[in-house]
Formats: sequence, C-alpha cells, structure tokens
Amino acid sequence: MDLKGKRLILGSHSPRRQELLSGIGVEFTIDAENTFEETFPDDTPHELVPAMMSEGKSLGFHRPLEDDEILLTSDTMVLCGKRIMGKPHSPEEAADMLRALSGKWHEVITAITLRDKERHQTCSDTARVHFKDLTEEEISYYIEKCRPFDKAGAYGIQEWIGYIGIDAIEGSFFTIMGLPVHLVYSTLKEFLK
Repeated sequence: MDLKGKRLILGSHSPRRQELLSGIGVEFTIDAENTFEETFPDDTPHELVPAMMSEGKSLGFHRPLEDDEILLTSDTMVLCGKRIMGKPHSPEEAADMLRALSGKWHEVITAITLRDKERHQTCSDTARVHFKDLTEEEISYYIEKCRPFDKAGAYGIQEWIGYIGIDAIEGSFFTIMGLPVHLVYSTLKEFLK
C-alpha cells in the first residue's frame, strides 16, 4: 500500500498487531509511549468501550505528531454476557475467565483509531466466538504453557486453546486476534485521500 509520503506509526507493543499490520503490506514504525490511563465510567455502554480506549490511546500519545505522520492505535475487549473481560492479572483470574467462556458464545470488539495532525477517525468491528466445554485440565494446561496474561479474555485464538477449544466464529478472525486488518486497510485508504 502506497502511504503517499506519510509515515505510519503503530502505537502498540503487541507482537500480534505488528504481525497483522505487516500482513497488509504497509511499512510502519512502533512507538507505544503513552500517557493515557485506561479507565472509563461505569455507565459507558459496553460496545463503546474499545472505541473510547483506542481513541484515548491515540490522544494520549506522548508527543505531537509531525506533518507526515499517521498514528494507528487499537483496543480489544472480550464481552461475555454483560461482563467485560480485560487482561487477567493472575493464573486464577485467567482460569476464572476461561471457565466463564467455556461452552458459550461471546463477543470480541476491536476498535482502531487513525490520527494525523489535523483529524482522527475511530471505528470498531465485532466478531462472535464460541468455545466448546473446556475441562479444568485444558484450562490449566493452556494457562501454564501459554501464559495468556497479555490477552483480553485470557486467550489468543491463534494459540493452543483456539485450536482445541473454539468450534465456531462469526466475523473476522483477525478482529478476534486483535487487529481488524480489513478495517485498517479500508480506513487507511480513505484517510490518505
């Protein structure tokens, strides 16, 4: 993709987001230094939280953008019923999340924000995921082997638990993985016009 003289910055240290962004053929640098605190009012509608977080990360970027720079930020949320699942802080919390997801459908919402010096645009994509019934042994094995403490909902679809546990998805696999690259591509094309 021709960035028309612009330089794209990915505001994330996530190896998954870096891998996915590379896959659409754009050059980018990584700079995730940020002053944004990821909090939101309790009465925020759940489906709006990822967009709010993505936009907050963009506006909380540690320095003003140069004339030729575009910043890409993103946020992913797992929603099981009315429960928002962020990144687990312990093996016990990860196991609790995976037990809650076991045998059920849940939503994964990923938002992206593109911003330059003059404007910004935020959009979201939602996918649905179904886990088979997970055994305690499967949950323990996954947490011990893959240590999913940097993942919303305590799982990565591209890891062992996704291979053996996810039996249906509706929507984009990449949205579930953490970056809806189809949305990044189309929004970036519009942004460059």
